[in-house]
Amino acid sequence: MSRDALSQRRDKIIALLSEVEELSAQDLSQELGVSVQTIRTDLRDLDEAALVQRKNGAVRLRQMENIAYAPRLDASSIEKQRIARVVKTLVGHNARLALGTGTTVEHCARELSALQNLFVATNNIHAVLALQHAPGVVVEMAGGTVRLRDLDVVGPLSRNFFTRFRMDYAIFSCGGLSESGAVLDYNSDEVAARSAIAACAKKKVLVVDSAKFGRELPCVMHRIWDYDIVVTEAELGAAIKSECARSGCQIMCP
Repeated sequence: MSRDALSQRRDKIIALLSEVEELSAQDLSQELGVSVQTIRTDLRDLDEAALVQRKNGAVRLRQMENIAYAPRLDASSIEKQRIARVVKTLVGHNARLALGTGTTVEHCARELSALQNLFVATNNIHAVLALQHAPGVVVEMAGGTVRLRDLDVVGPLSRNFFTRFRMDYAIFSCGGLSESGAVLDYNSDEVAARSAIAACAKKKVLVVDSAKFGRELPCVMHRIWDYDIVVTEAELGAAIKSECARSGCQIMCP
């Protein structure tokens, strides 16, 4: 088997585990059409690389940090496209936008590239690339140290960058949503960057795929109802919906 095929299969394993919290080797064998022994070899190597954790015959992602960008882009991609189409209907032509990091925001940028005369500030290189052919677009890019794995910029320079702008919409994602409505991320830099992006716009739009609901992560800032609009297909609990309604947060389901 070629190294590319091996890498693609293991990326697919990570993508599947991003959508489903826990799977067995038998489940993965059936899904990917290879032997259980092949899957066990993959899982052993992924475990040694600290990407997955095996326990009691099942495997799940390790949540100490986010997984690599490519498998995240593939995970829940159809849902992310539906989320992005909703965002496009919200924004319209001639809008001023702050775009955060992550694959869901990249999907949004692709849809937004059909709009005219956007002014965009972002710390997401993938979003810049997605917008490069948008008619009349102007893009301001945050400076600082690039996270090469994700092609984005977080840290103090990135946070200060967004204070220079007053935008119509801030569009951003997160690493996870707790069942109590807490908006979560993997580290404090990501939380601080999201807060800075949210603070520079009239409307704060959280875009989050349903696989992130119930994912518990170490860093928290804000609750889901602190934002103006949440675009998600996640099955949010009655208590969250009630608090969103009370706070004026609009939940939009694609």
